[in-house]
Amino acid sequence: MIAQRRVHLGYASGSLVTGAFGTVPGLLLLPYLTDSLGVAAGLAGLLVLLPKAWDVLVNPVAGRISDRTRTRWGARRPYLLVGGLGLAVGFAAMFAAPAGTGAGAALYVAVAFLVTATAFAFFQVPYVAMPAELTDSYAERTRLMTWRIAVLAVAILASGALAPLVVTAGGDGIAGHRWMGLFVAGLIVLGTLGVFAGTAGAPTGSVQASEPSLRAQLAVAAGNRPFRLLLVCFVIQSAGIGTILAGVKYFAGQVLDSPDLGTTVLFACFVGPALLVMPLWSRAGARWGKLRALVVASLLFAGAAGVLVTALALPAVGAYLLVALMGAGYAGQQVFALAMLPDCVAYDTARTGRRQAGVFTGLWTAGETFGLALGPGIYALVLQVSGYVSSDTGITAAQPASARLGVLLGFTLLPAILVAVPVLLLRGYDLTEQKLSGATLR
Repeated sequence: MIAQRRVHLGYASGSLVTGAFGTVPGLLLLPYLTDSLGVAAGLAGLLVLLPKAWDVLVNPVAGRISDRTRTRWGARRPYLLVGGLGLAVGFAAMFAAPAGTGAGAALYVAVAFLVTATAFAFFQVPYVAMPAELTDSYAERTRLMTWRIAVLAVAILASGALAPLVVTAGGDGIAGHRWMGLFVAGLIVLGTLGVFAGTAGAPTGSVQASEPSLRAQLAVAAGNRPFRLLLVCFVIQSAGIGTILAGVKYFAGQVLDSPDLGTTVLFACFVGPALLVMPLWSRAGARWGKLRALVVASLLFAGAAGVLVTALALPAVGAYLLVALMGAGYAGQQVFALAMLPDCVAYDTARTGRRQAGVFTGLWTAGETFGLALGPGIYALVLQVSGYVSSDTGITAAQPASARLGVLLGFTLLPAILVAVPVLLLRGYDLTEQKLSGATLR
């Protein structure tokens, strides 16, 4: 039992890495470009989107490479160490701003973000592939994901809530973001070393030969109907989550009129309840099944986000409570989507006789990364259309009423739609514990 708990905690500690990189660029990179480097909102959104869109190509390659790796540390763990440490260095460099402001600074950020996103791909893909190889138990995969999402919630709170405070404490503007980059890089190093050491000696299953080409890998994934449906749903929902992350600082400043402390409080409200409701979601999954619980969690998030459109007429505490409900829904949505992914991998192994989790997790993480990057791109487009005014002083410029409306709608109705509508795709998802246990090799 002690060894099992060590593996649970060790594996979950990798969420410090995925949580920090999945949160902070989505939260602060767009405001950094528009309000510190003076980049127009539309161009800033493109700079945030393109480097992560690159991961759509890189992630499947990383999965294919890790599937074929054979070392005394296993197939996945070497990439956790090298990719994680490379990510930490790249993240600090991304906010270093050696080129000052303007076009040169925008180009530097784009290149640094591209390199950092590539390093993240070689950490994330092997990391997400591991649960399908750590255990063959349907229920144990849910427990493993519960630990992971609990640590992910802590990581989001630590990185997302504290990073804006570090920027402020460091003097705001470029100087404050440099200190923030070093702070988050430290969290990434901590998570990298934790997951590498914590999974040492853990069962890894047998990583069998993967398909010989990327086209063949895509064909294998396309033949797995439950995976296809789950992936499309999760990518669209990730875009909705991405708009929330991108809009937090803008929403805190333009709607709640609390540009500094409001960002931290919003994150605390979003993540704090997730820690409390995680055991409840675990019980809900056991009672209802993963699919139904995923739908309920998604609709809870979307409903709270939709009501939040009235934020201008609500007291601040009302807005914070609605964000807390969104956080509770987000926690369940993440737990069950990620717990269903290893089921899809196990189902494919039973059908084909090949254990190639990297193929599926490479496509999964590529889709998730693209969705999370698409969200800020969409949000930036909303800002551009609504007339948002950029600044290179580190202080947000005065905004017209149309821009404030864009900030509000991009943070409320837009993510509500992106999270709720895709659950309709899951009507064809029929992968249950009974079907998994009855699957035979063909």
